Amino acid sequence: MNSVKVQEVSRAAISSPIRATGGFALIDSLKRHGVEHIFGYPGGAILPLYDELYKAEAAGGIEHILVRHEQGAAHAADGYARATGKVGVCFATSGPGATNLVTGIATAQMDSIPMVIVTGQVSRAAIGTDAFQETDIYGITLPIVKHSFVVRDVRDMARIVAEAFYIASTGRPGPVLIDVPKDVGLEEFDYVSVEPGQVKLPGYRPTVKGNPRQINAALQLIQKARRPLLYVGGGAIAANAHAEIQQLAELFNIPVTTTLMGKGAFDENHPLALGMLGMHGTAYANFSVSECDLLICVGARFDDRVTGKLDEFASRARVIHIDIDPAEVGKNRVPDVPIVGDVRLVLIELLALCQASGSAAPNQTQEWLNKISSWRQDYPLNVPHHADSVSPQEVIVELATQAPDAYYTTDVGQHQMWSAQFLKNGPRRWISSAGLGTMGYGLPAAMGAKVALPQEEVICISGDASFQMNLQELGTLAHYGINVKIVVVNNGWQGMVRQWQQAFYGERYSSSNMQPAMPDFEMLAKAYGIKGITIHSREELPNAIAQMLAHNGPVLVDAHVTRDENCYPMVAPGKSNSQMIGLPERPQPQQVEPVYCSSCGAKNIGNNFCPECGTKL
Repeated sequence: MNSVKVQEVSRAAISSPIRATGGFALIDSLKRHGVEHIFGYPGGAILPLYDELYKAEAAGGIEHILVRHEQGAAHAADGYARATGKVGVCFATSGPGATNLVTGIATAQMDSIPMVIVTGQVSRAAIGTDAFQETDIYGITLPIVKHSFVVRDVRDMARIVAEAFYIASTGRPGPVLIDVPKDVGLEEFDYVSVEPGQVKLPGYRPTVKGNPRQINAALQLIQKARRPLLYVGGGAIAANAHAEIQQLAELFNIPVTTTLMGKGAFDENHPLALGMLGMHGTAYANFSVSECDLLICVGARFDDRVTGKLDEFASRARVIHIDIDPAEVGKNRVPDVPIVGDVRLVLIELLALCQASGSAAPNQTQEWLNKISSWRQDYPLNVPHHADSVSPQEVIVELATQAPDAYYTTDVGQHQMWSAQFLKNGPRRWISSAGLGTMGYGLPAAMGAKVALPQEEVICISGDASFQMNLQELGTLAHYGINVKIVVVNNGWQGMVRQWQQAFYGERYSSSNMQPAMPDFEMLAKAYGIKGITIHSREELPNAIAQMLAHNGPVLVDAHVTRDENCYPMVAPGKSNSQMIGLPERPQPQQVEPVYCSSCGAKNIGNNFCPECGTKL
């Protein structure tokens, strides 16, 4: 059967061999694994796959999004995966096409994002000869993928695709690379499909169910704790454990703090929510982790931006650590109760055990909650209001007010931290590069999220320096009419670099000023056929955001903000979380003058009658 006729084959399992190319086998296998969108950029070595993709698109059910740079393809697939929980897919050709994916692959690996990356490769006979556009992408990416394949035998194609999706999406998720030599894509063979669920990998068996004795030990610690704290990371998002986390928190009245990756795993409007902890976390979250007596770590990894000085992080606390990756448990902090397993399944077991024993005691944490409440009142997050400029925080707060339920992507820097502080996100509605800290991530990630969820509002918050890393993807927005809204928080600096240079490098602002040759972003957007808006004042802000949200199509808002605003509070490098700088001054207690009794001379403070003799004062 020739390749054109193969396109008419039913999506039912192909159990009797049909004659097909390796390229058809790949595309058909992707469709069988539920792939509806592929982000990519073609080139010579991957053309056999694109030729089959062309036919598949004509038949319907799958769409290719042509990005303007391969890095954009990787980040778009990443954003697609974060927004949906599905595996994101991207394509690139060999050589420079494949190497342009590396930053996006590393971003996904650091944040445990399920992706399948397909690269073209030179023909098998040319591998190792320094052929045109040959690079060893398999070797280059070994440290930054969960697993890799090179398809050397076309008969392995369907099995490799099925294994790649299984590995990427189970256990601790991550990116998987499939490198396809050009002649493998062209070669015809007798193709039999491999369906999802048919994969058997004896050497790969992630532990998903927690040890019952360890779960029981965890419950005993929770029952005894008077100052417990839930510390929730990205693993809770990956496991869709937000309902179980809320149930546990409410059952024992446990306050909850999240990492940058964990934002949205707990309702951020809930009275028990403390917001983000760590370097730019809330003061009350960081003080809580410094004084808690039990730290319940759920799907987090004790990252240095969270812990500050590690040996002083939660130094008074017993630790329960729940994570699906055994390599993370005990890596940075040795827990008292380690539990390896899917965090949602572990929490379900913990809640069932608690219900069976009738052990909830929500009142035992009231004194602790009162203390945290006082920290909240004394050290709130501030929104500056300057007479001559709009502050970056005001821009974020206006977005939060007008689009509270949007999916938000960010780039990396001050705007990312302000967004983390002031946005209150639902599950999967916060999409940001955390572990790698990739500038240029926000716009292509927003494209991926919007392609996946066309009915949802998707907003990218960027900085003027970050935005210029991948601004060519405005062309992709215009090409496909992808209705992403972009807000550039423009202070004319690499903002976080400038803040560190000011604080720790004697105000020597080496190569961080972006104002020279700064483009007019509104005109740039218009050059791509996209609506652009520029604002300079507080009065313009509400209307500009309203216009942006009302417009049916992509919009770029260039918000010029206070140039030298710093992101506070902040834990300086090498300091503990309790040693934050940039906190608002704590209100001093009012001094009460003592009153002396006219009858007995006793000293009294704050009384109407003398406690010694009863005389009215």
